[in-house]
Amino acid sequence: MSSVIVVAPIIIANWPVITAAVAAGVGSLGFSVVNTAELQSALSENMTREEIEVENSEVLDGSAGTGEQMVVVKDGIKATFTRDARGALKLCMEGKGKSKSELRQIGEELMGRVTQQYAYHRVVTELKERNMTIVEEGMTETESVKIRIRNW
Repeated sequence: MSSVIVVAPIIIANWPVITAAVAAGVGSLGFSVVNTAELQSALSENMTREEIEVENSEVLDGSAGTGEQMVVVKDGIKATFTRDARGALKLCMEGKGKSKSELRQIGEELMGRVTQQYAYHRVVTELKERNMTIVEEGMTETESVKIRIRNW
């Protein structure tokens, strides 16, 4: 007997879990994480800016306050992940020579990958806690994650 389960994730986690998902997700799209010293060189004037609120997300209070952020860059595009005052995850895209719609499209692709990584790790963690065995996993042509499990 087999079943197909489609996961529609809601991101509810603390800041360290969010940053782990961001680091895993952005690397696959060619972005790299920058530290505060590198951040100054990533900043420039006359950059177009687009903010994207991530629906169905909540960054829990705890070890991190609202001032936490994670910055990633690629080819002159800077993406800043933050927790807003309401606790939702927010993404600010900035890029020189890019329109707001181009930045929104790149940002939505980036958030899609981060959300996919978050959901993947949550599902795998739950499967292991329930003593289920992953017998096969991989990506499809549509970049969906396919996990095949066995439970006796």
